[in-house]
Amino acid sequence: MEFKNITVAGGGVLGSQIAFQTAFKGFRTTVWLRSEGSIERAKPKLERLKGIYLATLEAMKTNPLAYAAGLTDRKDLTDAEIDALKEQVVRAAESLRLTTSFEEASEDCDLVIESIAENPQEKIGFYTELARHLPEKTVIATNSSTMLPSTFAQYTGRPEKYLALHFANEIWRFNTGEVMGHAGTDPKYYEQVAEFAAAIGMVPLRLHKEQPAYILNTLLVPLLNAAQMLLATDVASVEDIDRCWEIATGAPAGPFKILDKVGLTTAYNIVSMHPQAKDESTVPGKIAAMLKRYIDEGKLGVNAGEGFYKYK
Repeated sequence: MEFKNITVAGGGVLGSQIAFQTAFKGFRTTVWLRSEGSIERAKPKLERLKGIYLATLEAMKTNPLAYAAGLTDRKDLTDAEIDALKEQVVRAAESLRLTTSFEEASEDCDLVIESIAENPQEKIGFYTELARHLPEKTVIATNSSTMLPSTFAQYTGRPEKYLALHFANEIWRFNTGEVMGHAGTDPKYYEQVAEFAAAIGMVPLRLHKEQPAYILNTLLVPLLNAAQMLLATDVASVEDIDRCWEIATGAPAGPFKILDKVGLTTAYNIVSMHPQAKDESTVPGKIAAMLKRYIDEGKLGVNAGEGFYKYK
């Protein structure tokens, strides 16, 4: 794996995390965003991540439970070694380059990680334009939560160099990297992406074939859907649904706390793809309408300071 220059497309919840983690691990990292407004919205996310990384590392000096596997593979670091990692965090934050230019984002790029909205037409438009600018060497990986690489491979201009690399939320702590190709992915590039995932502190999880929602979301999405159904049909409150899951299973967070971390816009985009999402007499329609009300009130999740819960 000879990747050095990485471009992350999208500055949302996961896009910002992927970019910051990649820069933290020493790669030259560019973030492509659609507009100047998107750049301004991405900046506080990146600044917040800087604070989280610094606070996590400082806490690791005295609290073993603060350990985050994506930041280091060692639990026995000295204070001096932790301070060196904190300096690495500051350098990463300073090194990130944000741009709206396809030309700048593509220049000498080895790998593009696409993490834009879960909207098929937006992804097709992005890939079609990106193909006009990328050097021949560039590999493209999608971080799509729900869509298969084979859906978009033809639009990339390099289907053999296209596959999926999916991250869990809070990647500095929950450091999985699910690698999934499509039938036309060249195994050489599949392995390069798996090696890159390891190089940025992730544990590469190799899927043998395409699976909608990968491993993680195949397990997680039914839980989140069920929780949203219970709320949208007025079966129980956010708090009681979460308390039930946490107490009964010992999980550290219930489904609505997870949804706040994922971001309500992502959840809305996913449910909106359901054929019944526009019919509010159906369960998907009720869920979509409920999420839309939260979104219209600016309650987008953790990064906005409020979602199903308040974080300010």
